[in-house]
Amino acid sequence: MLTAAFFSVAVVLTSLAWWALKNLVLKSPLDNIAGPPVPSLLSGDPHLSTPSVLAFTSNLGHFGQLFHRHNGWKLQANLCNNYPRVAKISGILGKRVLYVSDPESLHSIILRDQLYYEEASFILETSTSQTTEDAKPSFLGSPSTPNDTDLLPCRSTGSVAPDIDVLNWAGRVALELIGQAGLGYSFDPLVEESKDSFEEAIKAIVPSMWALGGFGQLTPFIKKLGSPPFRRWVLDNLLPIAKIQRLKVLSDTIKARAKEVIAQKRLALQSGEEAVLQQIGEGKDVISILLRANMKASESERLDEDELAAQTTTLIFAATETTSGALAQVLQLLAQHADVQEKLRAEILHVGGDQDIPYDELMSLPYLDAICRETLRLYPPVSHIYRDCKRDMVLPLSEPIQGVDGTWMKQIPIPEGTRIIISVRGCNRNRAMWGEDVDEWKPERWLSHLPNTITSARIPGVYSNLMSFGGGSRSCIGFKFSELEIKVVLCVLLRSFRFSPSAKEVVWNYAATKFPTIGKGSDTPSLPMKVVPLKEKTTFV
Repeated sequence: MLTAAFFSVAVVLTSLAWWALKNLVLKSPLDNIAGPPVPSLLSGDPHLSTPSVLAFTSNLGHFGQLFHRHNGWKLQANLCNNYPRVAKISGILGKRVLYVSDPESLHSIILRDQLYYEEASFILETSTSQTTEDAKPSFLGSPSTPNDTDLLPCRSTGSVAPDIDVLNWAGRVALELIGQAGLGYSFDPLVEESKDSFEEAIKAIVPSMWALGGFGQLTPFIKKLGSPPFRRWVLDNLLPIAKIQRLKVLSDTIKARAKEVIAQKRLALQSGEEAVLQQIGEGKDVISILLRANMKASESERLDEDELAAQTTTLIFAATETTSGALAQVLQLLAQHADVQEKLRAEILHVGGDQDIPYDELMSLPYLDAICRETLRLYPPVSHIYRDCKRDMVLPLSEPIQGVDGTWMKQIPIPEGTRIIISVRGCNRNRAMWGEDVDEWKPERWLSHLPNTITSARIPGVYSNLMSFGGGSRSCIGFKFSELEIKVVLCVLLRSFRFSPSAKEVVWNYAATKFPTIGKGSDTPSLPMKVVPLKEKTTFV
């Protein structure tokens, strides 16, 4: 064990030395790209006061602020307003990072040259494994519309307190819907307040990850520390840091439930067609489809248990956190804009009353659609997409930018190994494309034709000239499901309840997927809101 440890340390030190030489000593064409001033290496980010090693590590470069849950928004706004196409920022240990929102550049990265811009190395390894890429058609091949329409008979039941945690219920609904439609598995009966370790882990994983700051950017080096069992031994025995141990417990909880789901689905498949038909979804769920394909695959192409668990947790997490956050954001905006809420409610009641709305009619409701699009434009659940350049490339620009040396550039040479951060928020809020009211929430902008500056920009997003669901082969494969889920839940809620803001201060925190809390001091995701049945007349205080 000691020999392996010494060897692993030697490999890491060698990698760090070469990395430092390439990123800190040698000159780069990126040095001519303008960007915000680099924070002091020693002073770090003054907004972070925790005197821990992890906080100090995350303070290096701009990442200390970019990954800060409160001040990250400030740096994003600075980059969007002052460097609206591309900027150079400083990463950990001074690594040059390109921050991109130019539509022509995004078209190259996301679509035309996507083979040379892979997911960043600190993203989960399964995202870029060959077996994962082989498995993706199984997800894409599942029949989405029939499964989606099965969700429409959702009903509201029971009484609702005047002030409730909307995010908590949005998360429970999102988890149960992806459970039934995507996994053929029920997580939550949604009938009363309940505590479940898996639900709590899903809810806590993002805040816990973001509490580590920029530490996740060091994953490529950590992965060189020997085999997975050895790294786990180091985690269990040599890192008694509360935040890391908390994250380990949450990860283990999620993985254990994912394996439980897989075992249940596999047992049904092995028991025959009758057992499958008795399952939720009757074997048409994504996991059952994946397991069938995996059973037919050759030994070399077959996913092992850990890879199957990773696919399952990715599906659960991606469908739960982003959708519940987006739904909560819409409800908050409707609560803040009572006139918009009433207009939307009138549209819903005019079409369906208290009856189920057919799928095609639901998806074509103009004002509901405009509200969803505008919310996802202005407040995307995910602000950034990360890519690593795998070979020397030339990145085109839609408009020339001025370099640090005063010259104008229509394209940028990109060295191999460059980390690229795609700004979803920056593209969605591009003032030159969307106009001077770009920072205003105006659903009405979607009720008429979009300006030519948007439609001609070749934005590579899969959804409505936006980058909110990404684009290319790595776009969100469930974005239509997410859109439908938000619309269904809004229709069910708004024809029965009225929403109004709570007196409590709500702060949205920047993270891998943003989340609200009560004030800045809380780490617990929560969005309190006053909710009353429409038939009741209540005075909000």
